[in-house]
Amino acid sequence: MKAELQAIQAEALAALKDVKTPDMLESLRITYFGRRGKLTEVMKGMGKLSKEERPEIGKLANEVRARLTAAFEETTQTLHRQQQEQQLAAESVDITLPGRKPAYGKAHPVMQTLERIEAIFRQMGFEVVTGPDIETEYYNFDALNTPADHPARDLHDTFYLTDGHLLRTHTSPVQIRAMENQKPPVRIIVPGKCYRVDYDVSHTPMFHQVEGLLVDKHATFSELKGILTSFARQMFGDKTQMRFRPHFFPFTEPSAEVDISCAVCQGKGCRSCGGTGWVEILGAGAVDPAVFEAVNYDPDEVTGFAFGMGVERIANLQFHIPDIRTLYESDLRFLRQF
Repeated sequence: MKAELQAIQAEALAALKDVKTPDMLESLRITYFGRRGKLTEVMKGMGKLSKEERPEIGKLANEVRARLTAAFEETTQTLHRQQQEQQLAAESVDITLPGRKPAYGKAHPVMQTLERIEAIFRQMGFEVVTGPDIETEYYNFDALNTPADHPARDLHDTFYLTDGHLLRTHTSPVQIRAMENQKPPVRIIVPGKCYRVDYDVSHTPMFHQVEGLLVDKHATFSELKGILTSFARQMFGDKTQMRFRPHFFPFTEPSAEVDISCAVCQGKGCRSCGGTGWVEILGAGAVDPAVFEAVNYDPDEVTGFAFGMGVERIANLQFHIPDIRTLYESDLRFLRQF
């Protein structure tokens, strides 16, 4: 039996060297330590030994069992460690590769343009004020001397809501609100969203405007021309030329549309300006006395002028964008250019 125990030990230790997987190890454990395992069967036969042989063989059997148990445990730990190393290798991250640069958001071209317009007029002493997008007919039309039969009040041009409310068609109502709450002098610009039933190459149902208003005892049309010329040259370059053309607005008299020399062709004539060398950018004029009367200003004591421009149109000219609708199509290929 002594030789048999030694043979089992040698055989088991040799077999352990060839174990590659936990399943192989478990199969080998059953072979030697199972209910009918080789070592188990030998241990069962110890009862047939004589009293003289039993202590020596019992000691040897315990030593073999302990040696094999330790060897199996060591192999178990080795397989576990190998399995962990393989898993780590499969899930490893190559830190030598360059990292992915995060995508940073940028201001939309309309917002870039709006911020630039605000900055220019702030430098000229204008205060920025805002008002509600949902207006009443009084503030949007009546107080601005717009008669009930004016085309701008038709359904095909204005988004009407209920109870005399509408989505404002311009930011001029904020000028009325400002004058109601402030005595002259007034020097404000009003940036914000406006809404009109229109959609084509040069119009969208929602757009941005910046209105300007200056009211004082001696505000003149020549001051208006100077302010707008300064704005145009800061916005489009020192060589920008400007011209005023007679026009009509219900809330200003006299009124004018203002053109600048085309920023794309520098006034030489191109597709953007229709070959004329000029592009309209805003409307302006002296505040009509009827508007002053609506806010309890004395038109004999004060004068003023107002102007309004479409931010999208300014953006199109500044960035050479041919179709205003492109600004709102959310095409990242287009927006990344800015």
